[in-house]
Amino acid sequence: MLGFYVIIRLEFIIQERVLMHIVKSIFKGNPSLKKYLKIINHINKLENDFEKLTDDQLKEKTVQFKEKLNTGSTTDDLKIHAFALVREASKRVLGLRHYDVQLLGGLALYEGKISEMQTGEGKTLVASLPSYLNALEGKGVHVITSNEYLAKRDFETIGNIHKFLGLTVGLNVSGMSTQEKQIAYNADITYGTGNEFGFDHLRDNMVFKVEEQVQRPLHFAIVDEVDSILIDEARTPLIIANKTDISADLYTIISQIIGSFKENLHFELIRDSKQTLLKSEGATMVEKIFGIDNLYDIEHQPLLQSINKALHAHFILKKDVDYIVRNGEIMLVDAFTGRIMEGRTYSDGLHQAIEAKENVQINPKNDTQASITIQNYFRMYKKLSGMTGTAKPSKDEFLSTYNLEVIEIPTNKQKARVDHDDLVFDNDQNKRNKIAEIVQEIHKTGRPILVGTTSIQQSEKISELLLGMNIPHQLLNAKTEEEEAKLISLAGQLNQITIATNMAGRGTDIMLGEGVAELGGLYIIGTERHDSKRIDLQLRGRAGRQGDPGTSQFVVSIEDEIVTNYDDESLEKFKEKYVTSPEGQIVKPDPQKFMDKVQQTVEGFHYSAREHLLKLDNVADQHRSIVYKMRQKYLTEEDILSLIEVAYQKYFDCLVNEYCTEESIPEEWGTQSMQQELAMRFPEVEDSFFIVEDKEELNGKLKKTFIPFLDEVSAAMNNEIALETRYLFVKVLDSLYIQHLNDLTDLKEGIHLRSYGQEDPYLSFEREGYHLFQELLVQFYGNFCSHFYPLIKKKINDSAHKKEREEVNVF
Repeated sequence: MLGFYVIIRLEFIIQERVLMHIVKSIFKGNPSLKKYLKIINHINKLENDFEKLTDDQLKEKTVQFKEKLNTGSTTDDLKIHAFALVREASKRVLGLRHYDVQLLGGLALYEGKISEMQTGEGKTLVASLPSYLNALEGKGVHVITSNEYLAKRDFETIGNIHKFLGLTVGLNVSGMSTQEKQIAYNADITYGTGNEFGFDHLRDNMVFKVEEQVQRPLHFAIVDEVDSILIDEARTPLIIANKTDISADLYTIISQIIGSFKENLHFELIRDSKQTLLKSEGATMVEKIFGIDNLYDIEHQPLLQSINKALHAHFILKKDVDYIVRNGEIMLVDAFTGRIMEGRTYSDGLHQAIEAKENVQINPKNDTQASITIQNYFRMYKKLSGMTGTAKPSKDEFLSTYNLEVIEIPTNKQKARVDHDDLVFDNDQNKRNKIAEIVQEIHKTGRPILVGTTSIQQSEKISELLLGMNIPHQLLNAKTEEEEAKLISLAGQLNQITIATNMAGRGTDIMLGEGVAELGGLYIIGTERHDSKRIDLQLRGRAGRQGDPGTSQFVVSIEDEIVTNYDDESLEKFKEKYVTSPEGQIVKPDPQKFMDKVQQTVEGFHYSAREHLLKLDNVADQHRSIVYKMRQKYLTEEDILSLIEVAYQKYFDCLVNEYCTEESIPEEWGTQSMQQELAMRFPEVEDSFFIVEDKEELNGKLKKTFIPFLDEVSAAMNNEIALETRYLFVKVLDSLYIQHLNDLTDLKEGIHLRSYGQEDPYLSFEREGYHLFQELLVQFYGNFCSHFYPLIKKKINDSAHKKEREEVNVF
């Protein structure tokens, strides 16, 4: 046994010496990484000492670390010993030892940066290091994955390292009870998906009792596949919605109208940015059918919004690309992973527009109750970090949006994969013929092949082609994702052919079967450029893990969607001058340059869309932050009387400012309207109160009269009244905030059109959004007062009657 251990140690030493040579050479080319080399050397020097410790002595280290933090030490002071401890624990628990490059990745994560590590480099194990170190502070660490399968896997594997060292580990997935989620969040380290963490934040700000909240303040997060979660998914905000009672017939009628529309006559389709614009002929047709004069009048905004959603559903969103129909239900497909987004629906009537288009049962429309963008949720963490194999193409966006620097981590072994230039064809048929030819030739050698597609529709076309050639294969897309783990596990075996959408691009390593490496490894065929170069790199990265051999080849055409949605003028110019081979392959001018330019342009559109969404949500985020702080105060503030007092004082200020303008004299004030409003909300005021010199005097009188009422409230206050008052505060605030979100949604709909009038749409949105929010606050204080006065008076009267009855019974 001792001899075996010595052999293992010798292998580690040899590997590390080779590796350190690679690392040092990279450090020379990247001076910013040099500081890590010294730290890694210190960690390595501790390895022999930690190996001599017993399991109990290792666990005791955690207690010692926490004591040091409590007596003034920082996590910086502990990082060398903490990393060495986790490495030793991992060897004993999982039989896995962190390589130096994994220590390097862990140090970058600890510092709140992005570790760019190639596929198969053990990112999951890397996360064990900074998650342990930051968890020692007792403030919670969130390890965020792209799906629940990976969250459960990491919880059950990496979580065991931390449990061995005495930390608590939690799993946060959908469908858990409040109590289960509270246990998960109170753990030292919590695993889960980004969406679930974000939705929990929204739900925490919708409950009526603080005891029902689950999250602690957001301290430190490690985001796996950080580009997928923070960039790709950032185009879709997280929304919690409730059903409304809009008639399903309306969606059906609108769908029939839109189905008869002709492009460039009734509407304009902007393919590159995936927008539709209603033209005057289309608006006229809608006005005639609904018998209205002007579709753009404010009273017809809901109808106009429904028309725009139907246009988007009919001419932008595609079946078996953006969604599938399964058992009479519309199920959304994640464009970046190819997976079904369980439980997710479009909001603001778009989902109903698709249901009407596909002639399935139309469910009630969702109205937004709470919303937050991915960007603004993750920017709430005190410290944020992430891992991926493809961060570099988006490094500028990571820095500008999240203040995250990308650190490129060297591979443990040098890459042996061969990446060929694209083969670009003049049409889709010639492209598919070439794909079939390559599959047939490579399959003869026994090498496994993975054909990566961008949509379900495309994967099924390739599958039909191979079936027609009697070439056996496995089809993996959102319609067959239950078999994903099994099919991916087989994808690297001899003679295996797998056709897959983007879901094959991340999450699970494809292991090579026996003898496959000698044949050249896994052969990757990409059938279309993706909207992002990063996703192409992820597909290539399925081959060549940990120094394995492999090949990647993209076979594309200028009829692919990414090209046809491109600038028509530039595409036509390219068509006029390209030259093809007899097979239809474009040989000049350089098709690679053209495809790169197309992809860069599309990436630019998507970046602009995310930037647009973020700029608009930054305004909503300011409002959301204020409302959530108010809400939390109403749930937790012990001095309930001070909350009531402030509410009335704010109400009086709003009332006086509304009716008593600076330009008017007391005789010109809307005194009668003021009295009518006060009669509903604070009837204690008499007519004589309005005989004053200025509005400051009036405001002073109102607040002075409020004091006896507040004393009365104070005398009657008990736990029941306090609870009902808290509920009233929150209920009134919630109802107005929901309406505010809908108002902001309506405002967003046409805000981009302001640029045609030489207005900055973002400044316009900020200005008009501010006015809407001020109206919310005015309404909030007024509505609270109008409900609170009759509530408290009834409670006081009920209490007095009860006391009288008790006194009568005594006598």
